[in-house]
Amino acid sequence: MQRGQMVNRHRYAAKMDLKRQNRLAVGIVSDRFPDVSSIIINMIYYQKGPNPVLMERTVNIFPGSDAYFMMDCMTKGCNSGGYDLTPVVNDMVKNHKAAKKGSLICEGTIDVPVAGHASIEYEILMRFSKTARKAPVLK
Repeated sequence: MQRGQMVNRHRYAAKMDLKRQNRLAVGIVSDRFPDVSSIIINMIYYQKGPNPVLMERTVNIFPGSDAYFMMDCMTKGCNSGGYDLTPVVNDMVKNHKAAKKGSLICEGTIDVPVAGHASIEYEILMRFSKTARKAPVLK
C-alpha cells in the first residue's frame, strides 16, 4: 500500500470515529423527544454544474434511532460540509409542527473553490405520539 493511500485511510477512519462519537453523544430520539413517534426527512441534493440534481434521499427516523440530524454533503471532495437539520427539528418539536420545508447551502470547502457548491431542499414530516402533551385549553 502506498503512503498516500495509508494517510487517506487514517483520515477517513478518524472522520468516521468522530462521527460515531457525535452520534453517541446526542442520544436517541425517544430520550430527546419523547413525544415524537417518527420523523421522515425527504431531501433533494443539488450541485453546481450542468446536471444540478445530484440525488434524492429519504431518511426514516424512529424513536430508537440516533437523534443526529447532521446530513453529509454528497459532493466529492467536500471538507467539513454538510447540512445541520438539528435546529429545524428542535423548532418543529418545540412548536409541535407536523411538517416543514426549506433549503440549506453547504458551507464546506472543496478542492476547487465554488461559492455555494452544493445545497439541499428538504421536507420534514413529523408524527407525534397520541399521548403527546398538549397545551391546556383555557376557558
